[in-house]
Formats: sequence, structure tokens, C-alpha cells
Amino acid sequence: MENLQSLMLVIVLIAGLAIGGLVGYYFRKLFATKELNSAETRAEEIIKKGKEKEAEIILAAKNKALEIMDDSKHEAEERRKEVKHLQDRMESREAAFDKKLLELETKRTELYQKAEKIDALKAEIMKLKEDHLTRLQEISAMTVDQAKESLLAKTEEMIKGDLVERVRKLQDESSEELEARAKDLLTSVIQRCASSHAAETTTTAVTLPSDEMKGRIIGREGRNIKTLEQLTGVEIVVDETPETIIVSGFSPIRRQLAKMALDKLISDGRIHPGRIEETVEEAKKELALDIKKAGEAAVREVGLAGIDTHLVQILGRLKYRTSYGQNQLLHSMEVTHLSSMLAAELGADVNIAKKGALFHDIGKAVDHEIQGGHPQIGYDILKKFNMPEEVAYIALSHHEDAPNTLEAVIVKVADAISGARIGARKDSYENYLQRLTELEEVANSFPGVEKTYAIQAGREIRIFVSPEEVDDWAATKLSRDIANRIEEKLKYPGEIKVTLIREKRVIEYAR
Repeated sequence: MENLQSLMLVIVLIAGLAIGGLVGYYFRKLFATKELNSAETRAEEIIKKGKEKEAEIILAAKNKALEIMDDSKHEAEERRKEVKHLQDRMESREAAFDKKLLELETKRTELYQKAEKIDALKAEIMKLKEDHLTRLQEISAMTVDQAKESLLAKTEEMIKGDLVERVRKLQDESSEELEARAKDLLTSVIQRCASSHAAETTTTAVTLPSDEMKGRIIGREGRNIKTLEQLTGVEIVVDETPETIIVSGFSPIRRQLAKMALDKLISDGRIHPGRIEETVEEAKKELALDIKKAGEAAVREVGLAGIDTHLVQILGRLKYRTSYGQNQLLHSMEVTHLSSMLAAELGADVNIAKKGALFHDIGKAVDHEIQGGHPQIGYDILKKFNMPEEVAYIALSHHEDAPNTLEAVIVKVADAISGARIGARKDSYENYLQRLTELEEVANSFPGVEKTYAIQAGREIRIFVSPEEVDDWAATKLSRDIANRIEEKLKYPGEIKVTLIREKRVIEYAR
């Protein structure tokens, strides 16, 4: 019974589900049909609106096309009017041009006719002139050239004396006037640039705090003073002068190096060969800085700017260079001042004159290192540092008789004025320096020679050789060869002592 009830319940449940599914299907179909109808209605509305929009767009496009066509017709009409106007103008101008051309042709024909008449008249005049000249020659019995020569000869004879006297008078007046003007100009320039001169000497005095310091400078067995002389190339004279020693040498730069080293050693108090070497190296650096400052001060004083620093440093070396006893840096500055004033008076280029004057002797700063005369060396140096040709030419031509530029002539005159001042130069001093320089050059010409120093006023020459290249036997032979070469090449009073030094120094470091 229970099973039957369960079966019935299942059947009822299945039937209910089936009926529910059918009912749901019916409603879904009904809803879908409704949605489909609604979609079709909307589609019809959209199609209708699209057609209306399309009609509007087509209508607007037709209207726009009509407007464009109207504008094009209007523009074409305007262009036709412009073209017709231009065509009318061209026709008018062509007519005017034809009329003008016709007038020119008429005038041209008239001018040709007049030219023919003029040529005929000219020919007639020339014929009359020739007939007249022929009649004159027949009357005078002379040709034209003979008449001209006779007239000139008579005129020359009549005024020859007056011409000679006039020319002589003009030459005298010009010479006197030019000479007077030149004297006034040079006198004015010299007075405006009054410079003092001090003759260069070959010794430098070093003041000591006490005489006891002399013994310390000499050192045990003279090793300190020997080291100092070897490193600086000068002779240190220790005599009985109280609290003073003398540094002797013909090179101002060597004397200054030795003086600076001595001042440092005296101030420091430690004096031995090792310390002397360190002090000399320090003094060399300070001396190089002093040379640079001297060049900068010279450029600043003469009022020049934009000069290459390396060229300024080379210029500073002239502080320790002399010519006939005259300091070359002071001489160059004086020539610069004189040249600038002369250039201003004569209307020359003041800037070129100043630069050329300041560097006219720049070759002397390195003439002991480079072969050739200092004018050519100076010219090459200035061209190397891109100086203008006008400036470099002054260095090359300041010893020539007739320089090609006005600025070069001015510098040549200023150079002569500076050297001709009373007390500016000493001929004997320059000859003495030349002799010492030649003495060192002879010794340096031998292989194996490292350094050469002429000392004791040229009565002794000390030569330092490389121990790797020259042994003891070769050193003896080399000293004899140098002495023989000096006897052959140089002229000197008395005798010259040749001292050859060969030193083997070995340095190691314990670490």
C-alpha cells in the first residue's frame, strides 16, 4: 500500500514538472515573440530615420554642389575679366612700343646722317691742317720734330739757371725742415721716456749672519762649496770680507740661482751635500716662477693683453740676459715705450709697434740653445705663437738697413735710441761674455760632456762628464783634446785651466 502511494506521488510529481515545463515554454515563447515584434518595430523606425537622414544629407550635398558651381562660375568670370584687362594692356603697350621703335629708327637714321656729315667735316679739317702744316714747314724750312726740339732747347737755356737754383733751394729747405722736425720728435720722445740704467756686473754678494757661516758653507774638505759650484755653475769666492761671500759667474741666471740657494741654506741652517741638492732644485723652481712673473709684469707695464702665456714666460727669461751690459728685459720695455710714442706721433699702428718692440729681441732668450742669429730665432718663435706677420717681421728686420714697414723702422730707431743712451751699454763687458760663452761651447762640442762652466773670469773651465760614456783613461785624453781645441779656436790672454770632473754616484733606497 505504501509502495503504491509512493509511486503515485512520483507520478504526480513528474506530471507536475511536465506541466510546469510546458507552461514555462509557452510563456518564454510568448515573451520571445513579443521581443521580436518590438525589435522589428524599432528596426523599422531606425530604417525610417536613416532614410530621412539620408534624404537630408543628399539634399544638403546638392545645395553645396550648387553653391560651389556658382562660386566657380563667378571666379571664372572674374578671371576672364582680368585676362581681358591684361590683354588690353599688353596690346596698348605693344602699340606704344611699336611707336617708340619707329621714332628710334627715325632718330637713328638722322644720327647716321649727322655722323656722315661730321666725318666729312673732320676729313676736310684734317686736310686743311695738313696743308697749313706743310706751308709752315716750307716757310720755316724745319720739320715738326725739329721745331719742337728747337723750342725746348731755347726754353731750357732760358730757365736752366732758375730751375737749378729753385731745386737747390727746395732741397735745402726740405732737408732743414725734416731734420729739425725729426730732432724735435726724437727729443720729445726721449724726454718723455727717461729711463735709468745700471751696468751689469759679473759678481753677486751674499750677506751672512756671521763669519762662522763661511766655514759651514765651505764644509769638510770643501765638499759643500764644491757641490754648490757643481750644481749651479758659478764660482763662490770666500775671502776676508766680513760677513760676505761673492758669487762669481758671467751668467746672471746662474748667479741668481746660486744666491737663492745660499739664502735658503743660510736660513735653514742645514748645510750638507744632500740638502744642497734639494735646495738647488727648490731654487730652480722659484727662479722659473720669478721668470714668469717678470714676463707678466713687463707685458702689464707696457699695456698689452692677450699674449700667450708660454711666450710671456720666454720674455721673462730676458731678465737674466744682457747685451753689452744692458739688461735685455728693461731694454725691450724701454724700446716699447719709445716705439709707442713714435708710432702715435707718426700715425703708425701703435699696437703693432708695441708688440714688435717688446718681442724684437725675444730670440736672445734662447739663442744659446738654438743655432742661428737672434732675429731669425725671434721671427720663428713669434710665428710659432701665431703672432701677426707685421709683428714677426719687426723681430726679423730690426737690424736691417731699410725695413719695409713703418712700424719696423720705428722699432729700429727706438732700439738705437735705447742702446745709445749714456751708460746703457759697455762694449768690453759684452766681449768678455762672448769669450766665456765661446769657451763653454767649445767644451760642450765633445761627446760625453754633460755640463760646462767657465769660472774665474774665464781663466778656468770646469767640465762634468758622464761616467758611463767616459772612463778614467778617456777622461785624461778628453781634457787634453779640449785644451788643444781651445788653443786652436779662441784668442785669450794668459792661460786657461781645464778641469775635467768624472763622478760615479750610486743611489739605492732601503725600504
